[in-house]
Amino acid sequence: MKKALSLILALVLCALSCVSLVACGNGTDYTVGVCQLAVHPSLDAATKGFQDALTAEMEKAGKTITIDVQVAGEPNLCNAVINTFTAKNVNLIMGNATPALLAAANATWDIPVLGTSVTDYADTFAGNIPSNVSGTSDAVPFDEQAQMMIDTLDLVAGDVVGVLYCANESNSLLQYEAVKALFEAEGIVVKAYTFSETTELQALVNGLVTECKALYIPSDNTVAQNDTIVGTICSENNIPVYTSYASTVCYASLAIDYYQLGWETGLMAAQILTGEKQVYDFAIKTLEPSVVFNEELCAQLGIEVPEN
Repeated sequence: MKKALSLILALVLCALSCVSLVACGNGTDYTVGVCQLAVHPSLDAATKGFQDALTAEMEKAGKTITIDVQVAGEPNLCNAVINTFTAKNVNLIMGNATPALLAAANATWDIPVLGTSVTDYADTFAGNIPSNVSGTSDAVPFDEQAQMMIDTLDLVAGDVVGVLYCANESNSLLQYEAVKALFEAEGIVVKAYTFSETTELQALVNGLVTECKALYIPSDNTVAQNDTIVGTICSENNIPVYTSYASTVCYASLAIDYYQLGWETGLMAAQILTGEKQVYDFAIKTLEPSVVFNEELCAQLGIEVPEN
């Protein structure tokens, strides 16, 4: 009898300890926590797309969803935001930008975690993406971006292209190394301009405009938050700015639609919450980029916008 009771108790404890990555609400009510790194048009659009898609899908399923959106403001505050979500035992966490995703992944193995506005998941997690993590990527073809700059700016061997990024963002370093190799294959000189504090940015940009023919900005959240400073200085010195994300400061971009990126993430979240799929059923999803030219800025810089 004692052996039988011990066996039953062991089976119960085992069942309780087995964690499913399908998010469970109380049947109809679900809570999702969204940690957005900072206020910026691209990140804002991704969060909005996520909210709209998730709300629409849950309404179709006859379920109630509460989406708690918190903006951290800076990377080291993401942990505090995520801790509030784990304390509430939310049904799913969405991290908008790499620091937010990392904070969520490091905080829980039990709660499903989705990311968006993240360039490279494999690099972010050193090749070992946790089983409770998936999402969407804002990666775009670096070779096409580099070629677009070469073609539209008539860059030739010996020209200098600056790459501006924050040294604290690992995904930015990855993008820098990719475009550096592509430009250098054409004999174009690439120079990195890095900073750790935003107070360094203005002086850094004032220096690079005297040395570069053009400036490339990767999907760097810190620069994106302050790209008006960059754009103002560069336009005053007739230096074309090319961004890996859509921005008013660039003459052109080959970038994805961040609202659509968030929307796709929201569709993933709905399927996880309703139990249709588990997190690890989803491969990291990317979107096809589109070309955007800022005709007013092109005219100011003397750049001819291609007819196609």
